[in-house]
Amino acid sequence: MKKNDETKEIKITKEFNMGELVYKYPDAEEVLLDYGLHCAGCFANSFDSVEAGAKAHGMTDPEIDEMLERVNEVLNFHE
Repeated sequence: MKKNDETKEIKITKEFNMGELVYKYPDAEEVLLDYGLHCAGCFANSFDSVEAGAKAHGMTDPEIDEMLERVNEVLNFHE
């Protein structure tokens, strides 16, 4: 028996490509923008991981973890 795609938990990590994230999960872009990652809508986002883009904007590891936690909440619980 196949699992319904909607029941699978989405888990975005630091290694996820920024461009792929925004393309595949458009709702994530608003969270990234809230955290100051305006590069989420930039053509260059396809060259960076979420972590690399965040660090380029001066974010710390705890800030990145918090942002990813929020991204995952939005994508999984549609908050």
